[in-house]
Amino acid sequence: MAGNRKNIADTVWELILPTVSEQGCSLWDVEYVKEGARQILRVTIDRAEGVDIDHCEAVHRAIDPILDEADPIPVAYYLEVSSPGLEREIRRPFHFAVVMGQTVDVKLFTAVDGVKQLTGTLEAYDEEGQTFTVDGHTIPLEKASKISLHFDFEDER
Repeated sequence: MAGNRKNIADTVWELILPTVSEQGCSLWDVEYVKEGARQILRVTIDRAEGVDIDHCEAVHRAIDPILDEADPIPVAYYLEVSSPGLEREIRRPFHFAVVMGQTVDVKLFTAVDGVKQLTGTLEAYDEEGQTFTVDGHTIPLEKASKISLHFDFEDER
């Protein structure tokens, strides 16, 4: 089902991308996940000026009829539209380009170079080799359970 979920997310991405752009937003991510008994289609949007509830609502209203007509998901699901937030998850190749040189948090399935979790500067991403480099540690993408932009809440006080 995981492969099928990815196919559904990719199909939805293609269906809604033009409409999200028309709403003045960029598409950050699309996920189709199961949380408990609920099937959730999570659409994450972004804007240089930031995303607020009105943007999320406008995109939701604009893409809902497109999804209803195309019917890419064979079961009932919940549609969520949100912003990526300050600690946005880095999952797609273009995400790495957007946050290159910034501080990221990395959680690994298994230790790499004796480290299972690290926070550091994203120095490189090799789409061909499917690796990324943080503070001199070159990590295979499949070893990462989660990569996200780091935000230090202590600095904001």
